[in-house]
Amino acid sequence: MNTTQKTNRKYLPANFDIKTWNDLESIYNELLERRLSSSQELEKWMLDVNELEAAVSENLAWRYIKQSCDTENPELSKSYEFFVTEISPKVAPFSDKLNKKLIDSPFINDLDQKKYFTYLRTTKKNIDLFREENIELESQIATKSSQYASITGKQTIKYDGKELTLQQAALYLKNTDRKIREEVYTLIQTRKKQDEDALNKLFQELVDLRNQVALNAGFKNYRDYKFKELGRFDYNQDDCKSFHASIKKYFVPLSKAIDEQRKKELKVDSYRPWDSEVDPGNNKPLHPFETADELLKKSIECFNVTDKYFGECLTTMQEMKHLDLASRKGKAPGGYNYPLYESGVPFIFMNAVGLQRDVVTMVHEGGHAVHAFLTKDYKINEFKSVPSEVAELASMSMELISMKRWDIFYKDAADLNRAKKEQLEKIIKTLCWIACVDAYQQKLYENPKQSTEERYKLWVETYNEYESGVLDYNGLEDNVKRMWHSQLHIFEVPFYYIEYGFAQLGALAVWKNFMHNAPQAIQQYKDALSLGYTVSIPDVYKAAGIKFDFSDTYMSSVADFVWKELDGLK
Repeated sequence: MNTTQKTNRKYLPANFDIKTWNDLESIYNELLERRLSSSQELEKWMLDVNELEAAVSENLAWRYIKQSCDTENPELSKSYEFFVTEISPKVAPFSDKLNKKLIDSPFINDLDQKKYFTYLRTTKKNIDLFREENIELESQIATKSSQYASITGKQTIKYDGKELTLQQAALYLKNTDRKIREEVYTLIQTRKKQDEDALNKLFQELVDLRNQVALNAGFKNYRDYKFKELGRFDYNQDDCKSFHASIKKYFVPLSKAIDEQRKKELKVDSYRPWDSEVDPGNNKPLHPFETADELLKKSIECFNVTDKYFGECLTTMQEMKHLDLASRKGKAPGGYNYPLYESGVPFIFMNAVGLQRDVVTMVHEGGHAVHAFLTKDYKINEFKSVPSEVAELASMSMELISMKRWDIFYKDAADLNRAKKEQLEKIIKTLCWIACVDAYQQKLYENPKQSTEERYKLWVETYNEYESGVLDYNGLEDNVKRMWHSQLHIFEVPFYYIEYGFAQLGALAVWKNFMHNAPQAIQQYKDALSLGYTVSIPDVYKAAGIKFDFSDTYMSSVADFVWKELDGLK
């Protein structure tokens, strides 16, 4: 495997770095003013533009990564904010002018139209959406979005003589002592309530800014604007609503059956929210590893025996220290794999505390990482910047493919069975949650002038449509209405969520193929990911040996398949 840290720069100086706008302005001007006399010169110019964009993207990436790893370091926050307030706003108009220079070139029709199809399509979309007046608004949105991590990253509770992050506290929600679970649940919710007003204020500011961006671009609401910005060329809002309806029809009943069975096994008259994570057999929580180092070691071993290339990817990241896995105070919540377009080796960030869900997060982000490695040699950034429906296919398929070798984490057969069962139950629950969050966001941005109380009411109504109805929230209604505050996508990356649902369906199909013929399914998986975004989403799925399909009939067949597999683990 090629493990070079940087691609060989052909246009930028080897020591090029970005400290101020002055480091960039002359380069953008040269690209904008360069005379192009042939399709060959146009193609060379395109590669130079992409080399610059990759360097700019990676500079921003490292600023974001560092501040999310340490939200309490003001210098790191300032560094990130400087870029989004001082650099990005100045880059935006140049990017628009460069896009227009490409599309207006008399030599554009001489390019290989099939090769550059997705690139040119996205470039035209970006030109259509660009508005000078939105530059400052986008800068404000980026700055305010980062405040979500700053607020939630400070959330801790004190329990059992220790200060715990909410991720660490979640361990106690799996404790077999119901009294302990209730105590910790209450502490977590009490701590979250402290930031209720701050998060509502932040969200209102974000909604106002986003709505104005949409209006400036000629859209009636931010939802319609965001659909185009996200490049959803292969489906529309009606398809999303069909997905919502099919989830309610086929997966909510499965979710209800899971909860009813859990309630029965736990032998409780009232199934409360602090009962939803504990093992129904009152077994201790699954504990697949002790430390972040052990998690990484076992993940590499799991990947190696699944496919040698997968293991090599994680090993390279380990060697380059492109991982921050353990939960700690002051670290932003959540997890991500950040692609680094210039160096080609991504960065994995997460908050591991020793739970089974951490294993899933690790292999999930590992799937993204493998995807980044498989596409790193493309010179056009758009080919590496895959749509989420493809990106999440990579990660969610890896969760299921790797499951066969989770015996590396669990030597006990009963524990391994529990982990697999938990994974499939979580998929069913997650599909319901995804549909709920997407349906909520669509309604939110259709009426951006709603009050906080109206948003709470809307959330509760939407949540009740997709919830099993078995959980008893009597006396805890305030916790329900604030539940959406914990979904970082709503604050940081609006509308980027239903892609997980579409990709989950695809991943289940990949897994079905894998169980039938593992070597062939893995090769198809790698072939599909290697395409990056050089073809349409349906064509990527076709290369993986599956369909990009969320029709009623398909959803029904997937639900039947998952339930059959889950039933086989009982």
